[in-house]
Amino acid sequence: MITTTAPDFEVGIIGGGPAGAALAGYLAKSGLSCVVFERELMPRPHVGESFVPATTRVLRELDFIDEMEKAKFPHKYGAVWTANSNSQAYHHEWEDLPLDNFTDIRFDEREQEGVDRRYTYHVDRGRFDCMFLQHANKLGAEVYEGVRVGKVDLDADPTPRIYFKMGRKEMSVSVNMVVDCSGRQTLLGNQLRLKVMDPCFNQFSYHTWFDHYDRSNDRADDKGDYIYVHFLPITSSWIWQIPITDTVTSIGVVTQRQHFPKDAKGREAFFWNCIETRPDLCEKLRKADRIRPFKEEGDYSYSMSQICGDRFMLVGDAGRFVDPIFSSGVSIAMNSARTASHDILKAAAKGDWTKPNFEYFEKRMRNGTRNWYEFIKCYYRLNVLFTMFIQDPRYRLDVLQLLQGDVWDENEPPVLKKMRGIVASVEQNPNHVWHKLLGNLTAETMKPNY
Repeated sequence: MITTTAPDFEVGIIGGGPAGAALAGYLAKSGLSCVVFERELMPRPHVGESFVPATTRVLRELDFIDEMEKAKFPHKYGAVWTANSNSQAYHHEWEDLPLDNFTDIRFDEREQEGVDRRYTYHVDRGRFDCMFLQHANKLGAEVYEGVRVGKVDLDADPTPRIYFKMGRKEMSVSVNMVVDCSGRQTLLGNQLRLKVMDPCFNQFSYHTWFDHYDRSNDRADDKGDYIYVHFLPITSSWIWQIPITDTVTSIGVVTQRQHFPKDAKGREAFFWNCIETRPDLCEKLRKADRIRPFKEEGDYSYSMSQICGDRFMLVGDAGRFVDPIFSSGVSIAMNSARTASHDILKAAAKGDWTKPNFEYFEKRMRNGTRNWYEFIKCYYRLNVLFTMFIQDPRYRLDVLQLLQGDVWDENEPPVLKKMRGIVASVEQNPNHVWHKLLGNLTAETMKPNY
């Protein structure tokens, strides 16, 4: 007589950030047993403080929208891009459309299926992540904080095992499925040697919080709570401005590796040197109070040669991270968890955990992240083109669709093909008024990566 021992949990999730918490919430809500191992003790600070509207679907489906409102996270109605008024880019016209150094867009200009409000949210990630993980626990997920996973044995008999420490004690659990939601730690991706560093993007960021920064703007008094992207004169560099509370604002400088100083003292000086290139921002920021130490993020663009296989998946940043320019990280994390739950529940119902059961997840994630990637490549190659497409009524809603996070269902939104064509024409014409404005991504990188 053959006897089989059931695993400790159906699904083991490594990481309790937005991807892990969302996935645990979906699985637990559907009655599937799952466990989450989060290496930090919540709350902990984390970069990535602004959502896009596509996250609303996940928050609604997991019955978390009311908690967002109770927490009074700032509402985010849209986005603004600014440049110096004397920037050479803004002394030219494109197809009879005058250029402007202040470009804005509202999310409610385009309806989104499953999104029932005109806004999304800015968040204190420490607070949000803690609340969201606690919510997954309330839905029925087993959650362990302060527990660092050491390794995963996918070939353990009869089912995979996840190894970790409780204090000094070595422990493990058996599961039918392992899902890596460890973010940029990419635990399973590193263990399986799947990680591929991106040859195109090499951005670094340096950021902190300021209290009492004046977010008002002469061009738009009603847009103080939008997310702002302030272009810098340094190639492929910009400043983010994200409201955290009524008075606290996250400010970060993003630049390429070659511009980023090697020592900490030089980085702070570099931060202020960048700010000083935007006198309109610098004066107000100097009057504000910095309330957190500076933090840096770097070498954060990568992909995985494989995002799923027999009994495993890589979800959210654990499977792919491109660049923070359009605040896509949390949306991709939560929506990839949503998609992953679809296939995991299907596999559990069949009792079959092999890779063919995860084809929907793989195709959807590859399509979505590729679309983001192509969009961001066009942006960095020619910043001014992006703002022109926003201002042009022929393309405005197509670009807004991408900014809202609706990138998953199409093989390629037509607007991306149009953008690449214009970039190519500028590259090939040294006399084009925008040619000298091209970023230093090469023409080769502008080819589709699929």
